[in-house]
Amino acid sequence: MKVTFYWYPKCSTCRKAKKWLDENHMSYEEEHIVDNPPSRELLEDLYKKSGLELKKFFNTSGQKYRDLGLKDKVKEASDDELLDLLASDGMLIKRPLTTDGNKVTLGFKEEMFKESWA
Repeated sequence: MKVTFYWYPKCSTCRKAKKWLDENHMSYEEEHIVDNPPSRELLEDLYKKSGLELKKFFNTSGQKYRDLGLKDKVKEASDDELLDLLASDGMLIKRPLTTDGNKVTLGFKEEMFKESWA
């Protein structure tokens, strides 16, 4: 199972998730979510496989999200518009985003990581 770990090194939640992956001897490929964000096509694929609402993919606590006033836009926008927004800036994506191409987790909760990646 090849796991890709999209993260932002300055993010404390990302660092906790990376530490968990390392401590559990997980093999993964890390990608800087800002320097090398997932493509729109990949985001759409992961969204469909995740079973989550598309709005869950947004980093709602991020400065960029607030600066763009997305709180209300996210409620009314189409999936296509939301995917375009997510693909436009890695800082808008909830992180870390971890996937093996089939499973997807957003953020880090130890129990969720144990269930999905252990």
